[in-house]
Amino acid sequence: MSRPRSLSQFQAEFPDEAACAEFLIRHRWPAGFVCPTCRGCRAARLRSRAYTFECLGCGRQTSVTAGTILHRTKLPLTTWFWTAHLIATHSNGISALQLATQLGVKEDTAWLLLHKFRAAMTDRERQQLHGLVEIDQTEIPFRTDDSAGAPEGRVVIIGAVEIVDRITGEAPKTDFNRTYKNTRPRRVRLAVIADETQDSIHAFVRENIAPGTTLLTDGHSSYLGLNEGPETERYVLDQRVVGKMAAHLVLFWVHRVFSLMKRWGMGTFHGFRAKHLDRYLEEYAFRFNRRYWRRVSFERILGLALDHQPHGYAAVVGRKPRPNRANPPKRLAPRQRKTADGMRRDGTETHAMQETLLDGPDSA
Repeated sequence: MSRPRSLSQFQAEFPDEAACAEFLIRHRWPAGFVCPTCRGCRAARLRSRAYTFECLGCGRQTSVTAGTILHRTKLPLTTWFWTAHLIATHSNGISALQLATQLGVKEDTAWLLLHKFRAAMTDRERQQLHGLVEIDQTEIPFRTDDSAGAPEGRVVIIGAVEIVDRITGEAPKTDFNRTYKNTRPRRVRLAVIADETQDSIHAFVRENIAPGTTLLTDGHSSYLGLNEGPETERYVLDQRVVGKMAAHLVLFWVHRVFSLMKRWGMGTFHGFRAKHLDRYLEEYAFRFNRRYWRRVSFERILGLALDHQPHGYAAVVGRKPRPNRANPPKRLAPRQRKTADGMRRDGTETHAMQETLLDGPDSA
């Protein structure tokens, strides 16, 4: 298991804003700066603006945080890095109240930081589960506010766990007549579904599991039909009828994941809220899938945050953005920006020649 950075190692590696910014620059543009507008590779690093580059082709100025989860942040980069470090190193997760105490910020600020990172934890390029996959549903009680007492309702959760051999790490061969022993879970997918109908379950399976995979599940009728259709779209269905038997005896690993997830929610967050449950499930899946690579989780969290589009407070709480943001007013005159040579209009060809030039691979 890869050990995460200790506190002393983290402080030595990221002591200030400059160290954090250089880390983001290396991870966002590993081959050198690329302009998001014209895709040009020649740029000047401005001295008049912190961690900002100006494209020598189109004149656009881009900071290292622009167009990412950190877009227009008012917080220091060190606060973002400490948040990512605490998320990656706390095996049981961290609540907004705990994070606020650790960082010395308001609880609302800590809550928003956590939700922004949760939004970025869904890797858009992740591979589908394959091989042998256990899949089943469960119900989770939820509350709509912070009041104590009995839960107000239940929500249906569907989960899929990729199973591999404990020794070889390969998927076991499909066998309809035996129990799969000496196995371990590798990756997991969790999601909230509206109901246990065929449409809801089939949609989850086709989004998260590759065709040709063996689906080990119970005798629920909603799974019927997944083994039909074109060969490139069908699955191998291995239904084990549970009846009055305890479900975890047949589907051991998926129910182990359900049990740990429920315990995690009660212990860390004192129960789930229905509105943001999908985000909490994504965080749990992110932690579970990287439980053996704790050090890599820190870099992966920041890497996903840099690849994710801006995700402000309105997007977190599900509100529409303000009208002036959604439909910006048309400018009557070109915008002027502050450069090392003074104010300059957008679109002009004069650039700050005394800036540090960053020559890309296409420069000669």
